[in-house]
Amino acid sequence: MGTPALIMLLICGIGFAGAGIVISLILAKSSKNAQKGEPYECGVETSGTSWIQFNVGYYLFALIFLIFDVELVFMYPWAIAVKQIGIVALVEIVIFMFILFLGLLYAWKKGALEWK
Repeated sequence: MGTPALIMLLICGIGFAGAGIVISLILAKSSKNAQKGEPYECGVETSGTSWIQFNVGYYLFALIFLIFDVELVFMYPWAIAVKQIGIVALVEIVIFMFILFLGLLYAWKKGALEWK
């Protein structure tokens, strides 16, 4: 895939995104009222302020989950191609798993896996 093809792909991507935005601005009905700016959660009106602080542990736990979820995405193609690639694939996945294991140990030592 050469440089002209990448430029064309970039132009098409920007064009499709821009066209979607322009078409929605032209065709969609718009109304301005105070209710559109209010927070909404499951049909229940908010009481008090909706700006509250969340524990950063939830964020760290979600990031750790995301890392191991992406790990599984990489392991599926490896499992399909392991017979064709041979011992090289085995060594690469062992290194990959070791690096992820070190990350898990680091998160465990820092207490990111504990609910407080």
